[in-house]
Amino acid sequence: MSGKKERNKERREKRLQEISLLRTIPYSDHQRWWSQETVAVVTGANRGIGFEIARQLAGHGLTVILTSRNISVGIEATKALQEGGFSYDVHQLDILDVESISAFVEWIKQKYGGIDILVNNAGVNYNLGFDNSVEFARQVVDTNYFGTKNMIKAMISVMKPSAAAARIVNVSSRLGRLNGRRNRIQDATLREKLTNLETLSEELIDRTVSSFLQQVEDETWQSGGWPQTFTDYSVSKLAVNAYTRLVAKELCDRPQGEKIYINCYCPGWVKTAMTGWAGNISPEVAADTGVWLSLLSDQAITGKFFAERREINF
Repeated sequence: MSGKKERNKERREKRLQEISLLRTIPYSDHQRWWSQETVAVVTGANRGIGFEIARQLAGHGLTVILTSRNISVGIEATKALQEGGFSYDVHQLDILDVESISAFVEWIKQKYGGIDILVNNAGVNYNLGFDNSVEFARQVVDTNYFGTKNMIKAMISVMKPSAAAARIVNVSSRLGRLNGRRNRIQDATLREKLTNLETLSEELIDRTVSSFLQQVEDETWQSGGWPQTFTDYSVSKLAVNAYTRLVAKELCDRPQGEKIYINCYCPGWVKTAMTGWAGNISPEVAADTGVWLSLLSDQAITGKFFAERREINF
């Protein structure tokens, strides 16, 4: 291992140790803006990072609703969590199905009146190791970007007014960074348009992912200047990151008491089914920043991208 890689590894391990220590420090009464009446929804929470985010949020005293595409699997996950004595509920949800989302929203209205926190964790990735197939690119983009976007649009209507503000946390990835040194879109003009909030729009984001999918269909994507690592996943998360910034801008003028803060974060390379259990970070540690962003107090942070509780550039 080169000297630079060794130093980076040491820094990351030191930061993970710091996070493990921070997780042992309880929130003070002053910091705790939430109670058991505070409702958090975590999508794709039947396993992996979503399961752990749900467990940690409930451990802090919130009521957590797990969603799962397969309701029987979701029920089994909820049973496992309820053994800890915390407050959970479960509901079927397929973020690719508009009718499923609508049914979920109506159920929320009837049973809880609304929610305080939305964690968009549901997502897919079909590449492992050094693979870079785009065979399932349509499903990856539809789930990770369009599914997440549809959830945000639907759930904003049921986010409860609060002095502490409602929160949306999108589980994303560094692979979707616009201006990283590696694995970025090569088209500098497009990067600038997606970076600049004055030119960023939902139409531009949609057009970008549609262009990628069209090139996949035409089998020309490899010369299209797209990210070269897990290309379909990277493009989908790039879109999530851009949409997070766009929604933050659209919501910023809401009056006090009706604020909604939206951020995204990279959990890292996690030991879950999505990575074929090849990751180097436990789900417990990977969930930490998502939980931290969900519970932030006295800080009006929105439209930002985080990793290991630190803001990083998009």
